[in-house]
Amino acid sequence: MSSGADKIVSSILSDAQIEADKFIQEAENEVASILDEGHKKADLEKEKILEDAKKQSNMKYQQILSEAKMNARRAQLEAREEVIEDAFKEAKEELKKIASTSSDEYVQALSEIIKEAAVEIGGGDLSVHLKSEDVAKIKDSFDKIQTDVEAVTGVKTTLEVGENIDTIGGAVIKTKSGQIEVNNTIEARMLRFKKNLRSEVAKVLFN
Repeated sequence: MSSGADKIVSSILSDAQIEADKFIQEAENEVASILDEGHKKADLEKEKILEDAKKQSNMKYQQILSEAKMNARRAQLEAREEVIEDAFKEAKEELKKIASTSSDEYVQALSEIIKEAAVEIGGGDLSVHLKSEDVAKIKDSFDKIQTDVEAVTGVKTTLEVGENIDTIGGAVIKTKSGQIEVNNTIEARMLRFKKNLRSEVAKVLFN
């Protein structure tokens, strides 16, 4: 090959090499740019994943904490309820003991229970229903109770012993017709006053 041809070939190859190098450099730059952008996106995605994970973790923590507090509160209330119920059971047993005696305390309380019920009915001809053991304890007090009821209601009142009832103590008062009745047994009174008594017992036990 002549010297001129060599120069032409050499020049063509040189230009081709320059173009090839340029193309390779551009490709490498593009690859680097793509990789850099990919790293940025990956970092952003990583941060987002971590942030979402932290949010979910915090939500789960708050949920577990809330459930734990709720369960603790429920257990506390159940424990209080159990203590209060035990207190009522003890009180009922104590009242049962008192009502089984002929003590002045019980006879006076029974008198007030009958009077209260008779006044609530409005006086008149009434029958007093007691447990059999209480009839002898209170019958001699009927005259005074009648007088007290008349003084409050302004209505002439008579009391007579009705059929015996099954109760710890206290009385059921009825009109002669049986249309009006006031249950003032110890059990009924405890049930009626239980809500208020429960609040008072809770204050005593837990304050």
